[in-house]
Amino acid sequence: MTYVEGFVIAVPIANKASFIAHAEEFDALFVEKGASRVVECWAEDVPHGKQTDFYRSVAARDDEAVVFSWIEWPDKATRDKGMDAVMADPRMDMNNNPVPFDGARMIFGCFTPIVDMGA
Repeated sequence: MTYVEGFVIAVPIANKASFIAHAEEFDALFVEKGASRVVECWAEDVPHGKQTDFYRSVAARDDEAVVFSWIEWPDKATRDKGMDAVMADPRMDMNNNPVPFDGARMIFGCFTPIVDMGA
């Protein structure tokens, strides 16, 4: 069954174009290493909550947008092997390829789907 890895990050609005370029390069690396699909979503209709919300989850500032992303893997074993390969790849060296966001505020986790409907 599919295995899903999800991410929420805050990206400076001024860095949107550089984020897209970064995502296109690095998302291809995940696919190269076994991911079935990678999706990056820029916040459009994301409400501010009274107790919690996406903005608070990543301590987003007024000049930042929330990005919600996920990687679909065929299964957990492929994800584990693929992520090991991604992290070992020299293209992931953040000294040579810094990310256009504050990675310390990223939230992420892996999930096993329990309901999957649609196309």
